[in-house]
Amino acid sequence: MGFSAPSQEEYVPVRLEKVGFVDDSGLEGIVVLTSLVDEKKKLYMRAFSGEVATHIERFSRGDRSSIPSVYNLVEDIAERDGLHLASVRVYNSKTALRSDITFDGRGKQVVLEGYRASDSVALAILYDAPILVQSSLLAVEPTNQS
Repeated sequence: MGFSAPSQEEYVPVRLEKVGFVDDSGLEGIVVLTSLVDEKKKLYMRAFSGEVATHIERFSRGDRSSIPSVYNLVEDIAERDGLHLASVRVYNSKTALRSDITFDGRGKQVVLEGYRASDSVALAILYDAPILVQSSLLAVEPTNQS
């Protein structure tokens, strides 16, 4: 795909804190990913489809009743090759957030590079895989001092 994650920078494990919509019509999604190392540090990820946000929200509740065909495709290929989703690494590609998706199994590792971060987060939530975020993307949430 032409993208590659920065190798020199540290990655931090995160958890999904919130998922929702930026707009009232539900066209643009947003997720808040919180550092497992320092819960004050967060990544607010937006500018992706409301449809993906809806999937992330459902998957976070354990709802696997209707999985989009592209996610089923990933699962079918992984199962065929005896692989499981090992992790998702989110990074800044200078124009957008991207991610590398790592699969492990049968003595091999397969890394898919440069995918949309929102879809990768959805896959990680669906399959309960670790999400790692480039440390420079995490920021301390501003406090309201009124």
